[in-house]
Amino acid sequence: MRPELSRDLPVHDQPSAVEPGLDGAWVARVVETALDEDLGAAPGRDVTTQATVPASATGTADLVARSTGTVAGLVVVAEVLRQVAGRLGLPAPTVTFHAQDGDAVAPGQVLAALAGPVQVLLVAERTLLNLASRASGVATATAAWSRELAGTGAQVLDTRKTTPGLRALEKYAVRAGGGTNKRMGLHDVAMVKDNHVVAAGSVRGAIAAVRRTFPDVPVQVEADTTAQAMEALDAGADFLLLDNMPTPVLAATVAAVRERQGRDGVPAHVELEATGNLTLDRAREVAGTGVDHLSVGALTHSAPILDLALDLRPAAG
Repeated sequence: MRPELSRDLPVHDQPSAVEPGLDGAWVARVVETALDEDLGAAPGRDVTTQATVPASATGTADLVARSTGTVAGLVVVAEVLRQVAGRLGLPAPTVTFHAQDGDAVAPGQVLAALAGPVQVLLVAERTLLNLASRASGVATATAAWSRELAGTGAQVLDTRKTTPGLRALEKYAVRAGGGTNKRMGLHDVAMVKDNHVVAAGSVRGAIAAVRRTFPDVPVQVEADTTAQAMEALDAGADFLLLDNMPTPVLAATVAAVRERQGRDGVPAHVELEATGNLTLDRAREVAGTGVDHLSVGALTHSAPILDLALDLRPAAG
């Protein structure tokens, strides 16, 4: 159902107030790859649109929410239009944004109006919707966790369980939904897990190896028990990942770690992250143990898209 347009729609100069934003060069590469998939190698072609729509035809299309959620990915819209216009040798459409990334949206809400060559609008449609719908789905899932954790002092974190090639967009969408990014990849935080301990011979040996080789990165250690958490503290971990602990065990581990803070070389505040078997209905219970973060892979690996559509307005007359 097409929305009834209002002259009182808000207008935003920028599609995003999310910080930090997406790197423009990264967005351009992703859009180019997505268009190659859809149109074939550049410049490519849309055999239906280019056969049925004159290159001279102009019009306006509305980007519309079909479901309730949190929008993200509007920041890619102009780049998709720019690249499609360049491939077709036509002017790039103008975009008027009526929402920003991070906004709560409702069915029928117009998020942006796109005006320009109809060929460009139709060729860009699927790539634009694929990226924005995916990002909006992640933002919507994250917003649900953020609302559940409000007032607890704990934050929801993402993981590396992202769609290959879209990690930056999906982690941006987590921020748009009120969540926090953990590490962006294997390069910026050391995560010592069971296999690393086996390879290094001990937790202490693994941490020492990281400190020696990459002294500039923080070191997080995975612990399944209170004893493992204490061992990691003694070995110099900055950050503990408390994995698959029942709530009573998690609470006891948090209390034991907090008791050690600021003593015997332990930092004044050790970051604590709960992970594994976390569900939305347990979120406040887990946060109540005193952890700083809940990491939820489902934010990116299982979030359904938010249904968005691009509706071409009928020609006047």
